[in-house]
Amino acid sequence: MQPLGADEPTVVGPYRLLGRLGSGGMGRVYLGRSAGGRTVAVKIVHPHFALDEEFRARFRREAEAARRVGGAWTAPVLDADPEAPVPWIATAYAAGPSLTAAVTDGGALPAHTVRALGAGLAEALAAVHDLGLVHRDVKPSNVLLTLDGPLLIDFGIARATDGTASLTSTGVSIGSPGYMSPEQILGKGVTGAADVFSLGAVLAYAATGAPPFPGDSSAALLYKVVHEEPELDGLSGELRELAAACLAKQPGARPAPRDIAARLAPEGAARLVGGGWLPGVLVEQVSRSAVQLLNLEGAGDGASVSGPVGFSSPAVGVAPTSTGNGSGGSGEFGPAPVMPTPHMPTYSPPTADASGGGRPGRVSLSVAATSGAGAGGRGRRVSCTVALAVAGALAAVTFGSVFVFDLLPGGGSDDTSGSDTGTRPPAASESAPGDSGGAAEVPDRYLGTWEGQGTALGGTLPMGAFQVTVERAEVGEELGRVRNTDPLGGVCTDVLTLRQVTEKRLVARAVGAEGNHAGCSQAAHTVRLTPVGDDLTYQSDSTDSGQPEARLSKVGQ
Repeated sequence: MQPLGADEPTVVGPYRLLGRLGSGGMGRVYLGRSAGGRTVAVKIVHPHFALDEEFRARFRREAEAARRVGGAWTAPVLDADPEAPVPWIATAYAAGPSLTAAVTDGGALPAHTVRALGAGLAEALAAVHDLGLVHRDVKPSNVLLTLDGPLLIDFGIARATDGTASLTSTGVSIGSPGYMSPEQILGKGVTGAADVFSLGAVLAYAATGAPPFPGDSSAALLYKVVHEEPELDGLSGELRELAAACLAKQPGARPAPRDIAARLAPEGAARLVGGGWLPGVLVEQVSRSAVQLLNLEGAGDGASVSGPVGFSSPAVGVAPTSTGNGSGGSGEFGPAPVMPTPHMPTYSPPTADASGGGRPGRVSLSVAATSGAGAGGRGRRVSCTVALAVAGALAAVTFGSVFVFDLLPGGGSDDTSGSDTGTRPPAASESAPGDSGGAAEVPDRYLGTWEGQGTALGGTLPMGAFQVTVERAEVGEELGRVRNTDPLGGVCTDVLTLRQVTEKRLVARAVGAEGNHAGCSQAAHTVRLTPVGDDLTYQSDSTDSGQPEARLSKVGQ
């Protein structure tokens, strides 16, 4: 991964960019992180393409098609903005090498690995084709090798086959020389059989370490694909027969993806993968990459906003380059590692440092306060300074979610005015602007368990992990629970009662659950849950806790 340059953005949409993964003829790929802590690959097209309405229409269509893709061996698109000044698309990130990188570094893969690879990719293509889509760019750099199995990525050029006339009427063939089908090269109608041809070429490459159509130029590769037979000398037995069938010149002569999967893995690809499918050297490499991913920290404060991005090199006619995952891939966007983010590591509280030095990982909290009785003998008046210093992964600290806020002027349920209005939840009619009355029952899109990282005090203070569970309920019934684990491991739980269902959000009354420790605020407050793309935002008006917010991703039903 390359560090961000001066001409590159630091924020795109809701994602903070950490570095550049690669580049290609169509744009650049960045490693990003969402507010909820999910690591993503963000693809940004070259700005001059954004001025081409035909390209923007194709990008819009492709993004919509990609959102429909899912399954065990594919990664769904998490977010996209085809209408942005510079269109972008985001997918989840995987800490595994591409097939290109694995073969380049270690040579051909063992036969059992190739079988699992082919079975997983065939099942992925079957699911894609069932949606009426064609990937159109199955190649080694668009296949990731993860501990959980192979992953087919980069659906940025997938498109519906039952749509209107071709959106590539300029004569440009979408695909990669050497892995494109003959009909794709010749500009004929493309069906799912084109992906099967590409799969056969990928299997041959994985098993032999060389492409079945070698050549030193794009023209030579394209000619061989159309007119010559593949070179399969390094293959034998069933793998050779299957690869040869996939590489048939006529689309109708190629097997269907489900037939390929059944021949390679009669009991399903998951059975082959579950038994350990990668050779030891790749397991070590993937594990090391996962650790590096968890330790990544982005430079800068993320204050920049997204917008038109300047590029220092031409977009067309330049050989694509890449770093990190998928070295050497030359797709529309370069390598695009994607898959569900691994779980965040368990946080271990820092050890005490009597010297007060700022070594990495140390948390420093200093509080200077004076206290006195308020009017009427209740409450307290506090003047305090809270200094939070964190180096490394932890940026700040709270104690039991409300300890610091209890020291701040106006914090807590006691104040100098003798009024409890600071934590009074608004009435049901006090919904946010733009809300309007809706159904009394929770829509299905909210149901499940959601997790993410939260902040308070306007985003300046990390609050740790939030887990929100939403169950089916009607107004007045228990909606679910919010579990907040602060950076020191303290846990506070709130019980949610549904108060309002609007067109845009859920509004709930939250109170501290029985059994919370003394540092948790038990005061009633209002919580709003709002869908944003595939995520959910959590907003609380609890002044005791600094009005925390979090962006959450769904982790379970």
